[in-house]
Amino acid sequence: MRIKDILTAKPSSEVVTISPDAPVRDLIALLAEHNIGAVIVSSDGSSVTGIVSERDVVRRLGTDTGVLDASVGDIMTVEVQTCAGDDSLTDLMKTMTERRIRHLPVVADGRLTGIISIGDVVKHRIGELEFERDQLDHYVHQT
Repeated sequence: MRIKDILTAKPSSEVVTISPDAPVRDLIALLAEHNIGAVIVSSDGSSVTGIVSERDVVRRLGTDTGVLDASVGDIMTVEVQTCAGDDSLTDLMKTMTERRIRHLPVVADGRLTGIISIGDVVKHRIGELEFERDQLDHYVHQT
């Protein structure tokens, strides 16, 4: 199974982005509006400048109550782990587990093409297991 297969199964191919100059308050509103846990930081909507998550905001709030007035660029992760559409799901799961990452941008030729979350991976894996279960059940109970 490849990352591109999971992307095509998602109900939407939209990738939510935010400018590094945007205030953290706007980031929080965007996360809530789209019911997501992370946003790609991009100046042009197609390149990956960084990534910022709910965790980034919460961790900063513990030491800096003024973080809501800071810019997204001040709290984003700059060294972003990415994946490609042709990467295997197994490799992606390994990367997410080892690096404790919940969201990975999908990039092709330097351009943002999607985002994969741990939720997308779990949903896909559950679907695979249900299919296998149904096939085994059919095999066992066939007359």
